[in-house]
Amino acid sequence: MSLVRLNIKGISYSQTQSGAYALVLSEVDGERTLPIIIGAFEAQSIAIALEKEIKPPRPLTHDLFKTFSDRFHIKVKQVIIHKLVDGVFYSSLICERDKIEEIIDARTSDAIALATRFNAPIFTYENILDKAGIFLKIKEDPQLEKTKIEVEEMVADIIEDSSLKDDSLQDLQKKLGEAVANEDYELAAKIRDEISKRQS
Repeated sequence: MSLVRLNIKGISYSQTQSGAYALVLSEVDGERTLPIIIGAFEAQSIAIALEKEIKPPRPLTHDLFKTFSDRFHIKVKQVIIHKLVDGVFYSSLICERDKIEEIIDARTSDAIALATRFNAPIFTYENILDKAGIFLKIKEDPQLEKTKIEVEEMVADIIEDSSLKDDSLQDLQKKLGEAVANEDYELAAKIRDEISKRQS
């Protein structure tokens, strides 16, 4: 089976699953796209890796993996999305250390979060694209323009604690007090902004 190289086209809110995101991959030499549902943490991790200007104050799990791998001279050479069963994609990391290649099983979202950090190419098989790929012509259809990802907006939306929107003003005041007491000033600032937004 022939491998098809994919690029990350973007990330958008999932229309089918609440609290999830759709990672959209597109084939390099074609018009098909492969949408993959991923969690909020993985979406944030991929978006931050794509947006080089943003540096989280502490390393994310995938950043830690990258640092660990660099320290021990392990390189992720490529990611292959090799199987699709009941709507779930299965992936492998092709790694190399001392010229010895190893294949490691990984969740697709984690594999792609690592691929972005190692600048590793992402591949899938032709039969997976035939089965799950869709044609998406963003430039020709203005209605589909929404699916195009603006990474900066994506990062801002994900980093903002979406759970705050569901809290009452009283809950927000309580959370603000707790955040300040715990010296979590980043969270405190977000809560303060949410309170200000409600009161304006």
